[in-house]
Amino acid sequence: MAAANKGPIRLGMVGGGRDAFIGGVHRIAARLDGHYELVAGALSGNPKKARASGVDLGLDPDRCYGTYSEMVGGETARPDGIEAVAIVTPNHMHFPPAKAFLEAGIHVICDKPLTLTLAEAKKLAAVVEKTGKLFVLTHNYTGYPMIRQAREMVRKGQLGTLRLVQSEYPQDWLSEKLEASGHKQADWRTDPKRSGAGGCIGDIGTHAWNLATFVSGLETESLCADLDSFVKGRKLDDNANVMLRFKGGAKGMIWASQVAPGNENALKLRVYGTKGGLEWEQEHPNQLWFTPFGEPKRLITRGGAGSIDAAGRVTRVPPGHPEGYLEGFANIYSEAAAAIHAHRKKNGKIPKGVLFPTVTDGLDGMRFIDACVRSSKKNAAWIKL
Repeated sequence: MAAANKGPIRLGMVGGGRDAFIGGVHRIAARLDGHYELVAGALSGNPKKARASGVDLGLDPDRCYGTYSEMVGGETARPDGIEAVAIVTPNHMHFPPAKAFLEAGIHVICDKPLTLTLAEAKKLAAVVEKTGKLFVLTHNYTGYPMIRQAREMVRKGQLGTLRLVQSEYPQDWLSEKLEASGHKQADWRTDPKRSGAGGCIGDIGTHAWNLATFVSGLETESLCADLDSFVKGRKLDDNANVMLRFKGGAKGMIWASQVAPGNENALKLRVYGTKGGLEWEQEHPNQLWFTPFGEPKRLITRGGAGSIDAAGRVTRVPPGHPEGYLEGFANIYSEAAAAIHAHRKKNGKIPKGVLFPTVTDGLDGMRFIDACVRSSKKNAAWIKL
């Protein structure tokens, strides 16, 4: 087994087969820094398609499984079985495979949100604690260098006492009833049985909220949410407005929409304190605007003047060469790899500075979704988290 723990991390994947979007993103992210080798997969809920998808990727046919249950059994029986699995399925298929692989002693890297329901999230958190295995949630925007920079600047007190946090994530791709056309991504994202109680709020609203709390370090005390389904006949929300009260007195706002024409992936974050403010846009991820109170705005660029070590340790190329979405995902995978390598060693310690979202972040995200849905059903009542 010692020999089997050398070299790249042996990675499996559940979901992400033919016609999938996010699976390809995860595979690129895992490959980018050379830490992983994809060796096995159960790449679809359809067994025939799952095996064919594995062959498409050049996997050993013996390790192209029809179901995740087959994959658990097959891989745990091998001396060179997978060490970690990436779960890139629709939300309703996060909990069952995650639980199975964790209990089989395999680390899990899972797409967000954590699970279909808050009840499942609590059960999964208990499984993670019991097994002691790593659970990594791919809130990929936390991997951007300038987001790491912003987080560190807040922690160093450069903004003073925080007062306001605003995060928004508008898109326009669901402005019409795309799910009625058979569009795969729209179909499951608007289906409560596969997406959960939240539509837009769960799909992208959680990203906006996670980013706000990741950078600010603030803990949400209560929220007031107004969720809408503007497209007639849609079963889940496609627009969300949320007000936040943070512990300590700061206030926040979240806007997430998938029916805002002219917006593609316009995730933005603004954080304001007594000494200054920060502004960041996902579509221009290598730029961070910093404004000390009473002074002109200052542009900090990834790898440029003013960039700090927190950003530098997750930066690959010199300034002026854009890094973005795929690299942000890859940073989460690479941070996870550092933790997995530490687990390979007896009493190994995760290197200082390694940072990735965990099952705790996922559980918090599910509490956020649940509270938003309950608030909206109560005519935007304030709900404690």
